Amino acid sequence: MKRFFSLLLIAIAALTSYAESHGDNLRKQADEALAAQEYIKARYLYLKAYEAYVREAKTADAVPCAVNVASLYHRENYYKEALEILSAAEHTLNAAEETAGSVNPALHYPIARERQKMYLKLRNSERANDQLQRMKTWSEQAADSLLTIDFLSASAQQYYMFGQTDRGDAAVNSLIALYQNRSDYDKADQCYKDLIDVATRTGNSRLISRTYEKYLAWSDSVAAVKANARYAALQEQYDQANEEIASRDSSLTAKTAIIVGLCILAGILAAALVFGAILLLRYIALSRRQKKQIETAQAHNELKTKFIANISAQMEPTLDTLPPSSPAVKALRSFTGHIQELSNLESSLSEIYPTELMDITKYSNEVADKIRDKVADDVRVIVDAPKMSAPISEEQLTRVLDHLLNNAALHTPAGGRISLEVKKRGPHNIQFIVTNSGEPMDPEKQAEIFKPFVSVRDLTKGDGLGLPICSLLTTKMNGILRLDEAYTGGTRFIVELHP
Repeated sequence: MKRFFSLLLIAIAALTSYAESHGDNLRKQADEALAAQEYIKARYLYLKAYEAYVREAKTADAVPCAVNVASLYHRENYYKEALEILSAAEHTLNAAEETAGSVNPALHYPIARERQKMYLKLRNSERANDQLQRMKTWSEQAADSLLTIDFLSASAQQYYMFGQTDRGDAAVNSLIALYQNRSDYDKADQCYKDLIDVATRTGNSRLISRTYEKYLAWSDSVAAVKANARYAALQEQYDQANEEIASRDSSLTAKTAIIVGLCILAGILAAALVFGAILLLRYIALSRRQKKQIETAQAHNELKTKFIANISAQMEPTLDTLPPSSPAVKALRSFTGHIQELSNLESSLSEIYPTELMDITKYSNEVADKIRDKVADDVRVIVDAPKMSAPISEEQLTRVLDHLLNNAALHTPAGGRISLEVKKRGPHNIQFIVTNSGEPMDPEKQAEIFKPFVSVRDLTKGDGLGLPICSLLTTKMNGILRLDEAYTGGTRFIVELHP
């Protein structure tokens, strides 16, 4: 009997050991998959690791796994799933804190941070600001310098993204001051470079110029501080050498040796200062040259836009001399018009279209009715729009939906189905979904459909600029146009707006 109980205890211990290590094993596999850029596999393993840690009551390990799952979800624009896993993690954390009788702000912070990243990606300033306030509360309660640094960096990025330049400057100044107080000049330098990179990727020329000027001024001041620090260190050595001379024996030989040493030290000091000055001047020259290169690239981009517009204008007189009814002439006129519009849209992306409150049900039916006489035999045109009103840019949205529905009519075979659905995903998130049955789009073409001029085309069969123009129109409506690549029953486009 004693032997039976001993074996039972050993079996229980083995099972407990397995349970305790199962979450860790899954998390390790997830980290390896993420490093190999196997994102779907990594997301699945992080989710399983999160569930294992919850079962094991390891909340501190479960929350980071949930945050990684959310990050990989919204990387592919699955915002609903990302928000659900974060809510589940927050619920688990709250339950654990209630049991323990204490709050863990360091675990709440990454949940709020991940939500803020999603709302920044969706350009939802109201929700992003709400999460930023939560991040501030949690970072202050945690009293962790790393969280404070991350909060200031996230604040600067959000304020600059939504045009709050003064608040962005204040956040950057606080972050730089924090690094300087810690004498961590490399981190401060990287902070400026990251900010310039964000501005460059978003095409914010004003932020690039402003940040670059502050970066150059800061670099110059830090170089001077470092040079002074080196000089002070050498001066201290020099003073210590003098004190040592005073305390030593006054013999002539000893004094001569010390004087020679001081002369060498002074020579090293002078050489170090000269070398430092040369490096500083070269660095300043390099920085100014980089600034000039950025300004030149921006000027070239403006010239390119003007050049394209001029080409379109110069083609008009020649086209006027050709038969207007010719398909080739019609195609060229349409092409020049599309080029001109594409150029105008690219140069005014920061100007958002105004909106007005519309009856969405009535509007959706009117748009869909336009294609009913263009579809093949027995093709059903279905509208699924809730009874609601929403602020939209009617003219621009109609252009986008007309193009998508006409394309659907062209590619839907007899007996097929075309639908226009409207989904309200949140207070500032509304989706117009155009779906048609038939053969799905070739996966090799999916990545190129929103890019203009990717292939040589017969213009009489279309110039391929419709979807790129629709994408830019959607951007100027504070939204995004995307292809649902996961849909296999035909083709589905989603127009997501954030009024």
